[in-house]
Parts: sequence; C-alpha cells; structure tokens
Amino acid sequence: MEISEHIDALRREGALLADAASRAGLATPVPTCPDWRLGDLVRHVGQVHRWAAAYPAKGLGAVLDEVGAKAVIGPDPSDAALLDWFREGHTALVTTLSQAPADIGCWTFLPAPSPLAFWARRQAHETAVHRFDADAAAGSPGPAVDTALALDGIDELLRGFMARGRAKVHSDSPRTVRIRTTDGPGSWRLAVSREPLVVTTEESPEPADLTVTGPARELYLLLWNRLTVEQAERQAQPGEVKLSGDRSLLDLWRDGAAIR
Repeated sequence: MEISEHIDALRREGALLADAASRAGLATPVPTCPDWRLGDLVRHVGQVHRWAAAYPAKGLGAVLDEVGAKAVIGPDPSDAALLDWFREGHTALVTTLSQAPADIGCWTFLPAPSPLAFWARRQAHETAVHRFDADAAAGSPGPAVDTALALDGIDELLRGFMARGRAKVHSDSPRTVRIRTTDGPGSWRLAVSREPLVVTTEESPEPADLTVTGPARELYLLLWNRLTVEQAERQAQPGEVKLSGDRSLLDLWRDGAAIR
C-alpha cells in the first residue's frame, strides 16, 4: 500500500472508532480486550496517536523515555472531554503524516521503506484493529476493512511483529503453519519450534501441519486474536474460512502471539 492509502485508512478507521464509542458509551465493556471499557480503549488509542505523531513531527531519532512520552501525550482528559480529545489527537496525527516530508528521518521499530511509511502503516493498523474492538463493544460489526488493508495488516503482523524474535509462539517439536488468503496475493509460512518464529513467503511443496485459508478480512482479525475460528467462519460466507490439519496450532498462536 502507498503511504497515502495508509493515511486514508487511518483517517477512516479513527472516525469509525470514535463513532462507535459515542454510540455505545464509555462505560461499555470491550469483549475483545478483557478488563477494558470503551473509555480505556479510547484513551489508549488517543495516547498512542499523540506518541506516534511526535516522532515524524519532531524528527525524534530515539524512542521517548517515560517522561518524554508523558510530555507529548499531555494531561489525561476527563471522561466528559475524552472523545473530543481523541478526535483532536487523531486529526493531528493524520495532519502530521500528510504534511511530513517523504524523507523525514525519525525512530521506528519495524522494517519499512521509510520512517514515514512505517508510521503511516503502523498507525493505520493500530487504529483499524482497535476500531474492531470498539465495534465489538458497541454490538455492531461496522464496515469491514478494505481487502488491501487486511492483506497489508496480515503481512505487518507476520513479517514485522512476529519476525522480530520476540513472539512467544514456540513448540518442542518443529511445526509449520501456512496462511493463505483467497481474495488476494497473500501466502505466509510460519516455522514454529523452540527457536524464534520464522516467517517466509516462499511456497513449499511440503504440506504444512496446519493450513488456514480464507478472505483477508477474516484472517486479519483471526491472526490479531480478535476473532475465534468459529466467529471468522460465521462472519465470512459459508465455506470461505477453512482449516486443514492440526487445529491445536491455533491455540498455540492465540496463547503466544499477543502484541504488547
């Protein structure tokens, strides 16, 4: 995806998140984020937006420490002011990314063509996944994310976060998982062992221990641990989400693939 497409997705998903929180109320529990209510979710994403905007806005070359992060996030808003505060920070992030020079230099934490490309992509997916959380709390699914964004988000999760060596997806014996999307050019092979997870996009003639296929939109949320297999199957058209092989590997994923 182009940087402008990520920024457009960020703009759209942030507005939808705020709308869902406004409809449901800030005291509503978030079923996909245990122990959180919508107020906690909105506050978290609003803080992330302000923190993320600081890097391209100020050209920061290193990660902010706790004091620096608190300074760019600013005072914690009251519940009464929370949604306006969220919308203000969201708009400021979109504006910062839209106006930043293409060659801006700043700190990042995943491989990307440029720092600007990294922050646009990361914030688009941060916001899209949490928009789903807000919709789940509101009790309505909301519009599905674009297929292109879902494909891109699967790739960021698998080849970005999971390939950093910090994922806790391990197996005493080597296992393989193949993820294939049915509505776009997406195929990833996950090699699970006692060592850090290895993710590749090369096709292999050898069958995987588990193959998961389906539309990108459902696999995006499934892999981000926002949908169970049963929920993904219900959300897609009948027969679109398919699992072949050892389904227990999905339990291994759900337990170890949390992003913190």
